[in-house]
Amino acid sequence: MALKVSSNLSIAAMRRKHLRAVLAVEKDNYVAPWPVASFVSELLQTNSRYYIVAMHGNFLVGYGGLMVIDSEEAHINTLTVDVQHHRQGIGTALLMDMVKEAIDREVNNLTLEVRASNEAAQALYRRFGFVPVGVRKGYYEETHEDAIIMWANSIRDPEYTNRLALIESRLSILSGGR
Repeated sequence: MALKVSSNLSIAAMRRKHLRAVLAVEKDNYVAPWPVASFVSELLQTNSRYYIVAMHGNFLVGYGGLMVIDSEEAHINTLTVDVQHHRQGIGTALLMDMVKEAIDREVNNLTLEVRASNEAAQALYRRFGFVPVGVRKGYYEETHEDAIIMWANSIRDPEYTNRLALIESRLSILSGGR
């Protein structure tokens, strides 16, 4: 069932039927996009993976993926928004949904890697309480760019719940309410 974020945007589980559109967004965003086989493999691992899409009407405008490692850790595998739809709250909505899923699965901490040059993504992650803890030198093989390792800890604590509520209220204002 799709989560209605606004009158025009909904978040739904990623399905094979979405993969053509997902791959088109991948190609527009990355020098070395994930191949379809990687997405198919991820979608088959339903116990430890959670993949979602953002739909604007019938058009896929973004997607995200979460890998649950254990109760202590989950990893944001991917969070991508179509280049024509940046700065519209879509990344925030996708990340909110994945964080809530991690909390529902009783995960305590989240981690991810982000390109050192992607300041907009880093700002989004900081709003969600992610802090930089290290660097993976040359992590992105196709460009030899470094990745910033970021963590959000204690996501099930009341303080973090308050952070999410504040982000969600701002998202609701941006989208005109739910």
